[in-house]
Amino acid sequence: MCSGKVAVVAVGGNALIRSPGENALEQQYEAVKETASHVVALIAAGWRVVLTHGNGPQVGFILRRSEVAKDAAPTVPLEYAVGDTQGAIGFMFQNALSNALTARGFSAIRVVALVTQTRIDPNDPAFSAPDKPIGAWMDHETATRLAKTQGWHIAEDSGRGWRRVVPSPAPLEIIETPIIRDLLAQNILVIACGGGGIPVWRDSDGTLIAAQAVIDKDRASALLACELGAGMLLIPTGVEQVAVNFGSPQQRWLSQLSLTEAEALLQSSEFGAGSMAPKIEAMLTYLRAQPQGLGLITTPQGISRALSGNGGTRFTC
Repeated sequence: MCSGKVAVVAVGGNALIRSPGENALEQQYEAVKETASHVVALIAAGWRVVLTHGNGPQVGFILRRSEVAKDAAPTVPLEYAVGDTQGAIGFMFQNALSNALTARGFSAIRVVALVTQTRIDPNDPAFSAPDKPIGAWMDHETATRLAKTQGWHIAEDSGRGWRRVVPSPAPLEIIETPIIRDLLAQNILVIACGGGGIPVWRDSDGTLIAAQAVIDKDRASALLACELGAGMLLIPTGVEQVAVNFGSPQQRWLSQLSLTEAEALLQSSEFGAGSMAPKIEAMLTYLRAQPQGLGLITTPQGISRALSGNGGTRFTC
């Protein structure tokens, strides 16, 4: 276990795209810079940070470009596309965090983006039931046409449109956890588990073999937090607090949830399957393994307030 306070911060890939028209890399970098400025508040509060990130839209963009250019260049397999996003998004966060740390007087803290593999079960039932949305949102007509012409699986995503879906097996082990632990001990801010980690399975002789899938970054982040013995799992999202009856006249914001309360709400299907539910599941996984830990869900802008107990939703045992 790492000494000192370790926080795992799980930033969604959708958070890099502030509106449907802002998906260019330069625009994504501006969103990364904003998030990075708020993450530095954790450093100022004495936390050692591991930042993880999603890649749903970005990995879909890579695959679509690959399919469009297939007559001129070899196509990119899904697992390699995940690796590509780890490099590109990892660079953006590494650069933005380094600059933000320097601006706040923490230039001694170095930042590194680590290509990360996540072990999965090759027989996971997710491979026969793809459900992880990737890429851009589309209307039903466009999605249906691409499903027929490209062989995609598609699904409606949280009322925002239709998207391509791919297998999303459960994470079992973060292969690079020992390296992440060593880097933290050297006062390095680590960017890891991009896109949930590149999915791999271990053959009988110990060989790691890549799988064509995308792992949910919240589930992978919770697993990493457990393996590190982290003191906090923080999931920045689009709302400052978790709500019950979200979007209805009876909507109520929650400043705190116990493990028991969160389990009951999750079992009653209170939270959206493609939005808040995976985050609540991640908090439950983390707190069951780390009962003394703290879980926080808030916006990037609300991180400082949530740390001081004046915002966000706090999850405790």
